[in-house]
Amino acid sequence: MATAPSSAPRLLVGLGNPGGEYSETRHNAGFWFCESLGRELGVHFAFESRFHGFVAHAQGEGLRLLMPQTYMNRSGQAIGALARFYRILPGEILIVHDELDLPPGQLRLKFGGGLGGHNGLKDACAHLGSQDFWRLRIGIGHPGDRAEVVNYVLKPPRGDERPLLDEAIDRALVNWPAIACGDWEKAARHLNIRPKEPKAPKEPKAPKAPPAPIGKEPS
Repeated sequence: MATAPSSAPRLLVGLGNPGGEYSETRHNAGFWFCESLGRELGVHFAFESRFHGFVAHAQGEGLRLLMPQTYMNRSGQAIGALARFYRILPGEILIVHDELDLPPGQLRLKFGGGLGGHNGLKDACAHLGSQDFWRLRIGIGHPGDRAEVVNYVLKPPRGDERPLLDEAIDRALVNWPAIACGDWEKAARHLNIRPKEPKAPKEPKAPKAPPAPIGKEPS
């Protein structure tokens, strides 16, 4: 694996599937972050056919945001087209995606590494010719059975999971300034921590029995 670059990202890609039927599904966690960051930066997304997706240009940041509209398993078509046009190197790209191997609410920022069976990452790697790009993994949990994975990622998170995912996205947004200036190490220190689990409430202690009267046997 190549050494992680310290330069600021020039392209941020949120992975997901297009269409209203997929908008609230777990597989679209990358879209959720990309849209949230766009609002934070005050930029507007517009469909650009040459890049097969919705693109926003944050000129002051020197950054472009991309949400491919080619469906997950062809995400690389959009990523490769935009990266080639603007001469963006793989090490200048951050791809945000859902992650089965992390519980809901947990994040992991890393450079390079394996693809974990994620079809969006696989296609990105095929079109970029490299695995050496940054990834921000948003945990969605695992159904526990590999045969259920496709059905699981294409369903909305449970009611108790969505607040955890929203909190994770908010935490990533808070740490965006560090990423934007290329301080990946600082961002990773704050993002790659396991959220504290809420403490279980203590059970009330049973009241003590009153002492028996002196000189008498308890009945």
